[in-house]
Amino acid sequence: MTDAASIEQIKDLSQKLHSAKVMIARRVIGQTAVVDQTLMTVLCGGHGLLVGVPGLAKTLLVEALGTVLGLHSNRVQFTPDLMPADILGSEVLETADDGSRAFRFIRGPVFCQLMMGDEINRASPRTQSALLQAMQEHHVTVAGQRFDLPAPFHVLATQNPVEQEGTYPLPEAQLDRFLMQIDIDYPTYENERAIILATTGTKSAELEPVFDAASLIEAQQLIRRMPVGEQVVDMILNLVRAARPGDEGATELVNKAVVWGPGPRAAQALMLLVRARALLEGRLAPSVDDVSALARPVLVHRMALGFAARAENISLLEVIDDLTSRAAMKSTAA
Repeated sequence: MTDAASIEQIKDLSQKLHSAKVMIARRVIGQTAVVDQTLMTVLCGGHGLLVGVPGLAKTLLVEALGTVLGLHSNRVQFTPDLMPADILGSEVLETADDGSRAFRFIRGPVFCQLMMGDEINRASPRTQSALLQAMQEHHVTVAGQRFDLPAPFHVLATQNPVEQEGTYPLPEAQLDRFLMQIDIDYPTYENERAIILATTGTKSAELEPVFDAASLIEAQQLIRRMPVGEQVVDMILNLVRAARPGDEGATELVNKAVVWGPGPRAAQALMLLVRARALLEGRLAPSVDDVSALARPVLVHRMALGFAARAENISLLEVIDDLTSRAAMKSTAA
């Protein structure tokens, strides 16, 4: 990745990403960090969990992203009575003109390139497990037959952090499949003013594709070829391993408060995401600052506090921030 051609590829991709962000900003006002993190997730070929109260443009963001990236997208509203067949598809018995009968598979909404799972935690564990295979394996199995999903395939799921009645908490195995958790906060005063002025008129901003499926796959492959310095790799490993209770690098706070910590997927996610963040900012290689910036969204859904820690009002974000500062100092000292 040090040759001139590769550097030009990175620069061209960085410019295209800037154009994509400008296009998305026509529809999604503010929420710059959320847009960046969502783009990073897709650039790394992963899935994202969008967490925020209703009305913060989660659905609008996914729709805009699908248009700008040139992807075929579907939306599924998750409800307690949703069945796996409602997502994956099902077989139907058809009768031909000659009277013969045969089963034909009708593909479900999961057969797309960008799937939005709205309020994913409202579906039953059975339905969530059906989606889990699609997220991890990029194929589904129906009636013993394998059906491959389109490439690329991404799931952007939303979750309401407040209203938990009638919901099923996502199991740890499924949470770990999400590359990052993207927390969405309320807009600022200026952004909310711009929102109400832009969305209560007679016209809405038009969006145009900046990428297509083929160019997005090329971008995902290019990111995996970007170099990562030893200092950054060491910080990623120090951070992830220190977050595991019982590990030799774990702090006293982690051993006291954390019940379970992140696995190797967290380190893999950071290795990919620091490259994507550098690319979004027009840099040729990531730095330790990228690790610090991405520690929260990568680790927050891969760790859990014990009951005693919650009773003492210990915050998981405070634990992650402490680990991040320690890992940064250790990496700089080395």
